[in-house]
Amino acid sequence: MKRIYIVIVLVVTFVACKNQTKTEEKNEVKEVIVKDSLIYPEETHFKSMRQVTFGGDNAEAYWSFDDKQLVFQSNNTKWNVSCDQMFLMNVNETFTDSIAPPMVSTGKGRTTCSYFLPDNKHIIYASTHLGDEKCPDTPLRKNGKYIWPVYDTFDIFVADLEGNIVKQLTNEIGYDAEPTVSPKGDKIVFTSTRSGDLELYTMNVDGTDVKQITNELGYDGGAFFSPDGTKIIFRSSRPKTEQEIKEYKELLAEGLVEPTDMELYICNADGSDLRQLTDLGNANWSPFFHPSGKKILFSSNFEAERGFPFNLYLIDIDGKNLERVTHSETFDAFPVFSNDGKYLAFSSNRNNGGGRDTNLFIAEWQD
Repeated sequence: MKRIYIVIVLVVTFVACKNQTKTEEKNEVKEVIVKDSLIYPEETHFKSMRQVTFGGDNAEAYWSFDDKQLVFQSNNTKWNVSCDQMFLMNVNETFTDSIAPPMVSTGKGRTTCSYFLPDNKHIIYASTHLGDEKCPDTPLRKNGKYIWPVYDTFDIFVADLEGNIVKQLTNEIGYDAEPTVSPKGDKIVFTSTRSGDLELYTMNVDGTDVKQITNELGYDGGAFFSPDGTKIIFRSSRPKTEQEIKEYKELLAEGLVEPTDMELYICNADGSDLRQLTDLGNANWSPFFHPSGKKILFSSNFEAERGFPFNLYLIDIDGKNLERVTHSETFDAFPVFSNDGKYLAFSSNRNNGGGRDTNLFIAEWQD
């Protein structure tokens, strides 16, 4: 939303005259106009902000380890894709419908959740292209409820920055996706259905030493390591009643999940000391550690009566001191701090002219 703010500045001018013994004070009122701010007045954590994509749905932008590049997913049809593919950009670039960034996935199937490896020369991401080179169907509602597809053809791959796949990291039957890399550069955490449920697993960056770290019924996903690599934050839907369990299992059997009731959980990197972090209701998701390692930034609609808007919130890792960070009227999500902690990349519907485009923004962060 574009806004114009009128700021009243009081300018005090002191006039000294050679032949006068007293100083005359003159007050002048000037009008300063600031146009097209991307930052809402209440968003005090943002020092500055840039919009870096214009058009389509652009999300999940992740920083290279040297903070010079971002890899993200987009379905912008004007970039010659039919569904989500992975794109690469330098952090100082801007892309529009007519200017496309380089694509670093194959252009086949559907992709999700790309992430840089420590060498800054390779990425990992999940793709369905081995199952079918065409884009899979994307159901969004079932029985009047919002749903996400969980494609059993997703596997995790390593690619170079020219888009060449150099290794396949998973080959189990079922969903393997949502991989992210520890800031220490040694481990990957991902979500898989290989146990029959959506659980979290870790593996080495070369795909070896796979370990299951969650084992409770429900969708465990969207996991990220803490800055020191010792903890993991993730979202989860944990059905409890007989009806909730029945509905969850029936949807999962169809390759679907309902993401409208999720809370955040935190554990050690080996799965120990697992505990629920939030108990807010509605959908709490896309969590990411604050650079201090002592707070979590996440997206939630818990204050919304009709499912929207989604805004970003901070919370301590002990569940205290909840603070609202963004004040959008629509959608803010997928916050990711740069490795040096100075910038935040996130996705938002702000400044889209009232349409449905979701774009990427880079904000200069201040505590």
